Amino acid sequence: MIWTRFQKIALIAFITVEVLIFVGAVVRATGSGLGCPDWPKCYGCWVPPTSADDIDFSKLKIEKFRAKAAAHGRDPATITPETLKAEFDPVATWIEYVNRLTSMPVGIAMLCLLIASFGQIRLHRQRVFWASSASFILVLVNAWLGMRVVLSGLKPGIITLHMALAILLQCVLVYTAWRANDSPWRLPWKCQPSPALRRIAWVLFALIVIEGIMGSQVRELTDHLAHTHAGHPRSEWVTELEQSWVYLLHRSFSWLILFAGAAFLHLSRRHLTRTGWLEWSVFGLIFSQMILGVVLAHVGIVGIAQVLHIGLSSLLVSALFLWLLGSSGKVVSVSGALSPAR
Repeated sequence: MIWTRFQKIALIAFITVEVLIFVGAVVRATGSGLGCPDWPKCYGCWVPPTSADDIDFSKLKIEKFRAKAAAHGRDPATITPETLKAEFDPVATWIEYVNRLTSMPVGIAMLCLLIASFGQIRLHRQRVFWASSASFILVLVNAWLGMRVVLSGLKPGIITLHMALAILLQCVLVYTAWRANDSPWRLPWKCQPSPALRRIAWVLFALIVIEGIMGSQVRELTDHLAHTHAGHPRSEWVTELEQSWVYLLHRSFSWLILFAGAAFLHLSRRHLTRTGWLEWSVFGLIFSQMILGVVLAHVGIVGIAQVLHIGLSSLLVSALFLWLLGSSGKVVSVSGALSPAR
């Protein structure tokens, strides 16, 4: 399949979102979400400081900082220019600032995608136009949520919604890129589409979404431990997490996903003319998630493992969603001719 210019724009938009998800995972794993406690500036500066001496604490709106501290469960009275100076962390500040910077290419890419999508109307691809419009709206909503994340003092529910909308945005972009072609990519079936394979793929997709929801709850628990167990080794966090049924179910549920993934790969090899990079990528991402889960459960809440666990989960959802799109509609037979799917 030859990629159109519009599809390349959609792909670039997808990549910018994926980069932002990985950077956001770094922010969360390192606890740098309040590295820039004010918004849109950072400690009252457009370019974040590298030292507390670079900050004029007398010009900061202390009341806003105290409001965020209260939302974070801290006594607002303890927030003074002196305590802010003593607690300033340049590493956390710049990690959060880089997170904000990586959101800029996302906005630019989505705007370019929206403008380019008007040309899709002339090609009678109205669905692509509406999908591009939905992507732009999702970016605006998530930008607003990103601001609320900071202003709310990292309120757990808002963080989870922020991540969920980012993954939803990826799925919309996958559809946009896939559909913006006269002959969208299809799976190379040996004969006719396999209902059994499609069924296991949908079950796998549902299991991954459920696992992601539970994973968000577990990440909220680890965020809480980051505050209540500050200074303690992260290896001790697992003991605390094991007191939660959500964590135990999330950990055990991954085995069900692994077995479903193995069945998906096995049926793909039986019913497709070739098992391509997409099928192997789906299974490889599932297996990688299992390995990372073992590290997090038995070694400790390792930061790099957290980042990869969050980032790769978004790639897994996107890859499987693309596969599901390719399994619908017309199919490609062994000879390469198009035939209608049943």
